[in-house]
Amino acid sequence: MFKFNTSSKHNTNNPTDKDLKEEGNRLFSYKQYEKAIECYNKAIIKNPVIPIYFTNRALCFLKLKQWDKACTDCRRALEMDFGFIKGCFFLGIALIELGSYDEAIKQLQRAHNLAKEKKVNYGDDITSQLRRARRLKWEKQEEVRQNQEIELLSYLTKLMDDDLARKVSEIKKPSGDENEMEDYDNDVMEIKNQSERYSAELHTIFSKNDDRRKKREVPDYLCGNISYDILRDPVITPSGITYDRKDLEEHLMKVGHFDPVSRQHLTVDQLIPNLALKEAVEAFVMENEWWIPLNVDTLGLALFAVAHKN
Repeated sequence: MFKFNTSSKHNTNNPTDKDLKEEGNRLFSYKQYEKAIECYNKAIIKNPVIPIYFTNRALCFLKLKQWDKACTDCRRALEMDFGFIKGCFFLGIALIELGSYDEAIKQLQRAHNLAKEKKVNYGDDITSQLRRARRLKWEKQEEVRQNQEIELLSYLTKLMDDDLARKVSEIKKPSGDENEMEDYDNDVMEIKNQSERYSAELHTIFSKNDDRRKKREVPDYLCGNISYDILRDPVITPSGITYDRKDLEEHLMKVGHFDPVSRQHLTVDQLIPNLALKEAVEAFVMENEWWIPLNVDTLGLALFAVAHKN
């Protein structure tokens, strides 16, 4: 995810907090996370007001899957520097693992915005985590909704069974006459057939709703590599990577003339429209009316949909 500078020399007799941080970085680079944490602990004791000491330790906790400790360190770093990008980013990752998707999205969005303001290039690291958080949030919501639907279907099925039993019980039972017995059987059969039709219609309704729900997800390949929004004007770079034109032009203007992911030199005149992906996006939008693009007003969506109807 990130590589630390491990080139500094250390005073082994009386190391400073910076020496301890660099030693922690070196140990981290060798994946010795527990030992790296020990160094960061000592650095923090010597100088407890440096945010990066806490985020470095938080990254070790992330590697060790100790999500709560990572959250604590990131929050402490952000108390010292509210605009610390790594603090927001690492906190967002830890919150995803803890299932706190709303707060994770909030922190990752802050990290994304701060990176743009400060012209710091994180490639697709932040936006990919944003997409992941949004997808997991959606899946969690869908799981809850699905369980609610199962409960509702079970409840309605029981009501229909109870209604069937009540109607059958209300039919006058035959006294033994053959004609009365035949009429009774016909009445019971008619009620049961009606109940079966209602039950089949009910299951069809729930089945259709389930199919619609499965489609309500924006595939990753339709989302941009800079923002996590759906691509509206996809362009491809000489590196073979696709971006939304608006996002990439903003990057080239504000951050620098290089590909955000491959970091190869890049200028606007090198961008080529990705027509195949544009068609895929248009088809997705037309087939999924529930979709509402981020950072685009309702009128913009309506115009977008109308423009591609014919």
